[in-house]
Amino acid sequence: MEINAWLATIPPLAVYTLVTVVILIEMLGVPLPGEIILVSAALLASQGVVDPLWVGVCATVGACVGDSLGYLIGRKGGRPLFARLGRRFPRHFSETNIAAAERAFHRWGAWAVFFGRFIALLRIFAGPLAGVLRMPYGKFLAADLPGGILWAGGTTAVIYYLGVIAQQWLHRFSWVGLLIAVLAGALSTWYIKRRAGRATARLMGAEPATDPAPTPGESADETTATTPEGGSTTRSAPVAVTD
Repeated sequence: MEINAWLATIPPLAVYTLVTVVILIEMLGVPLPGEIILVSAALLASQGVVDPLWVGVCATVGACVGDSLGYLIGRKGGRPLFARLGRRFPRHFSETNIAAAERAFHRWGAWAVFFGRFIALLRIFAGPLAGVLRMPYGKFLAADLPGGILWAGGTTAVIYYLGVIAQQWLHRFSWVGLLIAVLAGALSTWYIKRRAGRATARLMGAEPATDPAPTPGESADETTATTPEGGSTTRSAPVAVTD
């Protein structure tokens, strides 16, 4: 069976459902290959198997609905939610990754939700972590919806048109020309991802300011104690941190 004949047997509804469900579950905080599924569906659209508009719509719905559900789960589950996810998915929900994502949220606020769509680590953290940190839902949604539309629609459009162009190259030129075009695209993608990775490392690697460590022989309690003239020792009351 030829490849085009085989592709024609794939039910479009199955592709749309797979895109929606996988991306939605990924946005809940479960590490699934949502972006790979989206890219594959967009390539199928370039072959005429499915409609690229519906692929983009399904990806957007899955991303935005999944993030909102993840937000609600994070708001209800709190930090113990990340402890449970860390035991189940230690590679993705390690203490280092959680701390890095939390620093990005504290530093950039809603912008971390928007740009987190394009960063693999923040993409699965955005909804649940925003809920855990009690970000106002209106503020979260204002950043999440545009980010979801841009990520889902933009990825679908770019991959779709690249697939169409590759198909044209295949008809007009030789396999060698197509291979050169694919290699050029792969190198460009690698370079962009490398620059984005460095920028992400700088964004998420900024450590928050910490209190100086007590000197040798001085306990942590002693650093907060004050001795008035009367000779009695008083301790400063804890200060609540508010957003």
